[in-house]
Order: sequence, then C-alpha cells, then structure tokens
Amino acid sequence: MRNIMDYDRMIEEKAQHVFDVMAKRVSEEDLERIKDAFELAREAHAPQKRKSGEPYILHPIAVANVAAEELMLDANTVMACFLHDVVEDTPYKSSDIKKRFGEDVANLVRVVTKKNKKEYELSKQLDNYKQLLDSLLYDTRAILVKLADRLHNMRTLKSMKPEKQMKIAGETDYFYAPLANRLGLYNIKTELENLSFRFRCPDEYEEISKEIEQHVERNRHKLETFRSQIAEELEKAGIKARITVDYRRPFSLWRKMKKYGEDFNHLKYRHYIEVVFDDKESILNEKETALRVYCILTNRFKEKHGSISNYIDSPKENGYQSLHVKLLPDFGRWQEVHISSESMARRSQIGYLDERNVENIRKWIEKFRKMLHDTLRNPKRDARYMEDITKAFYNDDIQVFTPKGEQVILPQNSTVIDFAYEVHTSLGNHAKYARINGRLEPITTTLRRGDIVQIFTDPEAHPTDEWYAFLHTFKARKNVRRYLESLPEHPFHLCSECHPIPGEEVIGMKGATKDGKVMIHKRDCPSAISMASSYGDDVVSVDFAPDETLYPVTLSVRAVDRHHLLIDLADCITNKLHLSMEAFNTKSDRGIVVCKISFRVHSSAELKEIIKNIQAIDGVDEVKRLPSE
Repeated sequence: MRNIMDYDRMIEEKAQHVFDVMAKRVSEEDLERIKDAFELAREAHAPQKRKSGEPYILHPIAVANVAAEELMLDANTVMACFLHDVVEDTPYKSSDIKKRFGEDVANLVRVVTKKNKKEYELSKQLDNYKQLLDSLLYDTRAILVKLADRLHNMRTLKSMKPEKQMKIAGETDYFYAPLANRLGLYNIKTELENLSFRFRCPDEYEEISKEIEQHVERNRHKLETFRSQIAEELEKAGIKARITVDYRRPFSLWRKMKKYGEDFNHLKYRHYIEVVFDDKESILNEKETALRVYCILTNRFKEKHGSISNYIDSPKENGYQSLHVKLLPDFGRWQEVHISSESMARRSQIGYLDERNVENIRKWIEKFRKMLHDTLRNPKRDARYMEDITKAFYNDDIQVFTPKGEQVILPQNSTVIDFAYEVHTSLGNHAKYARINGRLEPITTTLRRGDIVQIFTDPEAHPTDEWYAFLHTFKARKNVRRYLESLPEHPFHLCSECHPIPGEEVIGMKGATKDGKVMIHKRDCPSAISMASSYGDDVVSVDFAPDETLYPVTLSVRAVDRHHLLIDLADCITNKLHLSMEAFNTKSDRGIVVCKISFRVHSSAELKEIIKNIQAIDGVDEVKRLPSE
C-alpha cells in the first residue's frame, strides 16, 4: 500500500510529464492554462478514490497524457481531458468551467459529460453514444477526449467487478474500437480491441497469447534470418530502412480463426514482416521508393502470384497506406511483407491527426457529418440508430470501380446493392442485376477488392424486405428503409403458414400480434381453425382487396415431355402473361416432366387466370399451387 506522500509524488511526476510534453508545442500562456486546469481537477477530485484505491486525479492525468503524448492534441483539448469528469462527478458546473477556461473548453467537457435523465431516448448507453456522435456535427475533438478516457479505463479495468468489465468491454467492442479504426488511430484501436478481448474472454485470450509465444519461439531463428536477408539486400541498394517481424495480436488472430474456421496452427499469416524506409533520404517519392523496394525484394525472393495489394494508390478510408506482397524465403513458407515509408507508418498509427492538411481532414469529416445528419433527421429512428452508425465504422474496406474507372470505397463484404446506392440513390432503388468484371451476377452478390461493377436497372424494380440481409452500408440501409416506410402500411399481417392472397376466402384474428394488428388466414388454415375454436370472440371479418402489392406463389406443372414444351411454358408466362419468373425448376422422369415455377401475383383471380392459360398448353396435365415455404 502506498502512503499519501507516495501518491502526492506520483501525481506531481505524472502531471509534470504532461506539462513537459505540451511545453514543446504550446505558448507559455497556454501552458499556464493547462496547469490551472490540472489544479482545478486536483482540487475537485481530492476526496475521490478509484476502485483500485488510488486517488481519482490519477485518471484525468492519464487521460490528459494520452491526449498530449499519444494523440498530440491542442491545449484546450488537453485541458478538457483534465476536467472531463469534473462536472459529472463533483459540485462544479459547466458555467464554472466556462468562466475560468473559456467556452471552447467548457463545450468539450459538456459533450463528454453524461446526462442523467429520468427517461432515455434509446438507453443510457445508446444516448451517450448519440451525444458523442452528435458532437461530430460541430467538433471532432470531443470524440478524441472520450477515446483517451476509454483507453485509460480499459487499461485499468482489472480493478472492476466481472459484470462491470463485461459492460465496458462490450461498449468498447461495439463502439469505441471501430470508431478509433475509422479515425485511423491504429494503435488505439488495436489496444482497445485486445484489452476488451482480454476481459471479455480471458481464457481464450490467454490461450491464444500462449500460442503466440510458442509460435514466436519456434520461428525466431528462420524469421530473423529472413529479416536479415531483406536488410542486406536493401543495404546493398543504398536504401535505409528498419525491418521488423510484427506478430498479430490475440484479438486479430481470434477474429481470423472465427472467420475462416481454423485453429491457431493452421491459420495463415500470424505475423508479417514490416519494411519501413526513410523517405527523407530518397530523391524518389514514397510510391517510387516503395516500388523500388518491391523490385529489389522480388529479385531476391519468389513472389506469390497475385498477392500484391497496393494500398498506396488506393489507401483505406482511415488513411492506411502500404504495399503488401507475399514472398517465399529459403525455409519455404509464404511470408507477408508490408512496405511503407516512415510517413505512411506514422499515418497508420495516429490516423488523420498526423495530416495537418485541413482539406484531407475536411473531406472525411464532411462525409461522416452528412451520414449523421441524415440519421438524426429520421423521425422514426430507434435503437437501429447505433446499428447504422457502427456500420459506418467497419473494420476494413475495399475499393471497387465503375466501368469508367471511378473508385468507390465500401465496407468489406459489401454487395452490389451497397455499391449501387453509393453511386446514386436512384441506381439503388431500381437495381435489377449487374455485371461484375463482365460476368452476369445478381444484385445480392458480395464484392471483392478491385471488382469493376456495372449496374442494370428496371423502372419496375424496387427494394424489398429481403434486401436487408445483403446491406452493409449506412446509405443503402437508410434508403431501403426510407422506401419501405413510404409504402402504404397495411392494417394487418398475413399468416406465415397458409400465405393468403387477395380474393381467397379469408378470416381475421385479433390479439395474435404484438402490434395489435389483425392476422389474416385462409379459412381452411389449421392455425386459424385452432384459434377460432378457443378464442372465437377474436374472429373478425376483413376486407382483403387487391392493390399494387405482389404476393409470391409457386406452381407445380405436370406434363408429358415433348419437344418445345419448356419453351411454350416460358413463352406463356413471360410473353403472354407478362410475369417475371423468380424460379423455374424442371425434373424429367421417363417421359413425364414436373416443373416448379415461382412468380408473384396481385390476387387469387389473377392466379386462376394464369393457371387456366398454363393448363391450355399442349401436353400439360395438372397445374396446382404449392404451399409457400
């Protein structure tokens, strides 16, 4: 146990470190304001202790240190870090902060201060996320204060009870780590992910950590030999570079194991070789030097065909740049090699914060703000608000292209529908099919990096509920939801067992749905008969008239096999009846053909007319509707 004097000394030393870091880049006046903010925080939190028993002030100091040293933020943001819990946890008010340190610091503290409410719009946690994200409409720095706060909380989570650890780790997985990734804060994102994994799944974390240690020991000699060979080749060419063997962290490997269904020992690329060259000593630009390094290494080592990934010309949306390639060293196992400049490596660690180019920062923030603005304007938003937002913080992204070569950045696993909406809302709303690299594909097809995508539309094509399972971008989800919500809302539900369509003999049952709407059944539906026998007072008459809604049906056609039979069937359905077939399956057995044909109709009368026309085809013996699956 430390005594009070030990803690006082620790507090002074840690605070002084923050001052020393900031003194290198702020004015003497701002440095004094930073020191004043620390003194107020120290006074305000004096009676408080952390769960570990340490003085509470050590937490704001640590948060300020992350902002000062790891994120290199400005004076006001570091001051807000010192003061971020003062309004929430002490008698001080926001007006006190404003009077002493100005409106800018007060606003930053206000945004990161959780608001206590009797009723929350979504939930306490979701409302807190929403409050933070809303701040991006005005200023990004508040988000960075909260990330610094969350990082230190995760670093000290061991002192919390298991249930509290799970809550905080879940928040970190769901929101803070993806957010850090989208801001390009790779170090913070990686540390948050792994701290969360450690406390959420401690056994799995320890198991993978031990396997990494064993893997390091088993491969130390051959990887060091490979590293030395790379260093030797670059030195001979006069290129100054640092070459390291970097091992992927437990969470990254765990995620890959889940994704590919493999155990640790069969997982590929558990480590990679990082080649970082000094771009200041070269007369070539970064890309030219990276390609020169690539040429030197591929002259010495065999390159895996098709393994190169050029993130220099097509950086990830979080700013990551590098040239990836897989090489074959003397020990005969492909090795992943990342080639980048010192500047690229720096950008991959602290994201857009390293790029003091205001225009580069503005482009991403404006895109993000637009997404937030669209979400906040939605009067029907609910808990899906956070689902939509976190979809925008995807862990990885891909670059695909229009036929004109225009680049479109999408989340990994995005589909043609996502692509269509990213290009234009109307293109998404009427997308019918696509050509990917010239090959005909449905709009639900998952895209890969580098695909060239051409969308074909139809004025009669529109979004459906089924599209949701194939959407990965905020823009696509928003527009599909908007379209579906614009459709007339039926005051009823349809039974999922008997699948009634307008014109059939139906009844309605009250009290069978959570939203109070009537459930419509066919009169011969076993479920309806059962409920009517027990809850007869809930039976009501319904007006189930046809409208523009289309209902799926499947017909079974049994016929004598003959020349041109299938052509006659298709001609009847598509040309004569003007129906779009969703499925057409045939099976022939000793001269008898059974066809299953799926399409959509407006009513029972329309279906009867269709059946009548199919029955008139030469050789057709039986046409009947099959139960919907």
